Formats: sequence, C-alpha cells, structure tokens
Amino acid sequence: MTVAVVLISAASLWTLRVILDRELNAAILNVASIQAASLVDSPDGAMHFHEWQLTPEEAVSVRDLIQYAQVWSEGGRSLLRSQFMTADLPLDRAALRLSTEGDLVWREQVFEGRAVRSVYYPLGRFGPPHDRHVLQVAAPLSPRDEMVGRLVAFFAALAGVVFVGSAAGGWWLAGRAVRPVHDVIDQAEEIGAGSLDRRIQAWSDTREYHRLVEVLNTMLGRIQHAFDTQTRFTADASHELRSPLTALRGEIEIALRKDRRAGEYREVLKSNLEEILRLSRITEDLLTLARADADALSPRWEPVDSRAFAARLADRFRRAEEESGVTLSIRADDEGVLPIDAGLVGQIVWNLVDNGLKFTPRGGRVDVHLNRTSDGLHIVVEDTGPGLGDDPERLFDRFYRADAARTPGGDTPGTGLGLAIVHAIVEGLGGSVEASNRREGGARFDVVVPFGTLRRSSPHTG
Repeated sequence: MTVAVVLISAASLWTLRVILDRELNAAILNVASIQAASLVDSPDGAMHFHEWQLTPEEAVSVRDLIQYAQVWSEGGRSLLRSQFMTADLPLDRAALRLSTEGDLVWREQVFEGRAVRSVYYPLGRFGPPHDRHVLQVAAPLSPRDEMVGRLVAFFAALAGVVFVGSAAGGWWLAGRAVRPVHDVIDQAEEIGAGSLDRRIQAWSDTREYHRLVEVLNTMLGRIQHAFDTQTRFTADASHELRSPLTALRGEIEIALRKDRRAGEYREVLKSNLEEILRLSRITEDLLTLARADADALSPRWEPVDSRAFAARLADRFRRAEEESGVTLSIRADDEGVLPIDAGLVGQIVWNLVDNGLKFTPRGGRVDVHLNRTSDGLHIVVEDTGPGLGDDPERLFDRFYRADAARTPGGDTPGTGLGLAIVHAIVEGLGGSVEASNRREGGARFDVVVPFGTLRRSSPHTG
C-alpha cells in the first residue's frame, strides 16, 4: 500500500512540474512577445519597455510576479533593461549567438541568488533596425519550486500516514489471524500420554480452521489407537513371556530342593527345553512384528518353481501332520515360476497351516492351494475345524485368543501372534488377507500376494 502511494505521488509530482513548466514558458513567451512589440513601435526608433509604474515598495511586494526584461546587442552589450532591475541578467553567449541567428532559445540560470528561466527572443523578426538585437525575458522559478515543495511535503505526510496505518492494520490483522492458531497450539500442548482421548475444540466451527482442526483430531485419533495398541501389545507380550519364565523358575527351584535321580533331572530338562522353545518362538514372532511395524521387511523377489515350493512346504509339516492326526494337502494348481519372496510367503503359509493344525480335530483336513492370478499369488488355506466364531476379523489382532468353540477341549494353544504375523507380512508386501467361515464348517483364509520384479541374477531360488 505504501509503495503504491509513493509511486502515485512521484507520478503526480512529475505531471504537476511538467504542467507548471509549460504554463511558465507560455507566460514568459507571452511577455516577450508584448515587450518585443513595445520595443519597436516608437516612430523615432527608440526602444522602451511596456511597464507598470510602480513604487519601489510596490515592486518589492510583487517581486515573484515580475518578469525581468533586457535587450542585448550581438556583441553582448546591454542596450536596455527593465526599470525594476538593479543589475544585468546573466548572459549565456551561446544562447545569444543562436538567437541572433533567429532561434528562440530557453535557459535556466541564477539571477541575484534566485533560479530563473530565460527566453532569448530574436528582435530581427520586426525589421532590419533590430536584426542583430536579442530580447531576454526571465521569470523566477521560486513559485513553481515552492508549489512542488508543498506538494512533496503533502505526499510525504500522506505516505507516512498510509505507512503507519498499514503497519497498525497489518499488526492488528496478523494478530487476529494468528490468535486461532495459538489457541489450537495451546490445546494441543495440553494433550499428553494420559489424555489422548481429548480432542481440539478451539475454532472447530470456523470455516477457515475447520479442516485444520479436523486433520489434527484425526491424527490424534490415530496416535491414540497406536498408543493403545502398543500398550496392550506390551502388556500381552509381558504376560506371554512371564508364563514360560515362571514355569522354568518353578521347575528348576523344585528340582534343586533335594538330590534327585538322573531320570528326574532329565524330565525337568525336557520340560525346560519345551518352555525355552516356546520363549524362542515368542521372541522370533515379536521380532518379526517389530520389523513389520518399522517397515523393515525388505522383500527379495526370486523366481520360485510353484510345485517344488509346495512340495518343500509339505515336507516341513510332515511331522506336525503326523502328531496332530490331521491330513494336510499342499498343492500348486499351476506349473511355472512365481516371482515371490519365498521366505516371507513360506512364513505366511507356515502360520496359516500351523493355525489350522492346532484347531482342527484329529481325523480332519487342512488344504492349501497356491494359484497364479492376475493380481499375484492367491493362497487359500481351508480346514475342517469348528470355524472362526462371529468376529473373524479379530483373529488378526495381536495376542488374540479364539473362544472355546474354536478350541478342541476348550484350551487355546499358541501365543496368539501367528495370524498377526500373517497380516503384518501381507500388508508389508502390499497384499490382502481375509478370514471367513466355510458353509460346510471350518475356516477359510484367502491371501493375495502381488508378484515382485525379478533381479537379473538371484542368489537362490527359495
């Protein structure tokens, strides 16, 4: 705003000065024409100016309105000057020479300490007697300069008022615009780990800040969910780790109370080994989940033969199949090479099959189908167990345990991390996993893992 005022002021001053200069030039030229005619109108050829008859006091009072006049010869000798002048006008000999030759010449000079504008008017236009005479008429520039100065002062004051007003208005508007932000920040700073259920209310109904408050509250909701999940996960992990550690400690303390036979120590060590293996499984599962949470699962896409891959998976479950009394079938419906991460996909199948073997009664079946689709590798795992209950989606929560309907004999085996690991790996690979109940009874898991981009050379084929 201030810059605009300054530019307008400068343009106005320039325009005003041009107008004043034109008017002054016209006035000087008009006086020069009148005085030139007066100089040559005498029958005897004598030159005289057409002047008012003023007293010295009157002449001083109209000093700024007086046009000074003087006649010069070709050689620069003063022939006549106005009665109000006490000294000769400053003579510009170059202008005198040009005017003698018939040109009208303008000059700005200093007379008696004051700036004046002069016109050199050739008198040769009025006949041979005056062809080498030049009339110089000058007028003071102080009225013009004073008017321009007053206007400069006015515009400077105006610019100052505009600047102060703009600064004050800007400060007021900035404070009013920033105040809602400070209110939102103050409420956000009051929200801590113990009050994540609170939400920001400041300016939530104002259109300009509605989206900001909505985004912040949505973010707080995600933080609260992650915090609650992490807290619950930590508590569940502590509980799962404490159980085998408590069992280990109890058995060792009992064994050390007195001397025992070698066979008894062997039984204690065997039981301890089972608890240690359980601790190892829990630790590995927690490590896998931690890597998934940190986006540290880096797939290694490799060309894997589908049927050879299915056969290797079946071999890994051979002993578990015999111990559970459940028939396991793992087959690939299509031949060919699958561009997958064999390790991560194998971990997905392992956890799903392990889940099916745990919950399927003896004499039941667990069937695994590997199919190539346009979306990637489609893995289907079905069992003939009791099904998933009324809330299949909760199966993927960490440390979630199925109800008694899903558990033979009412005892829930495992750590509750297997399906959570499946979900984390599939999500990390950009795929999808769904759990559902089969119409004929039992559970069904559908997993889609997108194919990756193969490297030119792979260290192994999975």
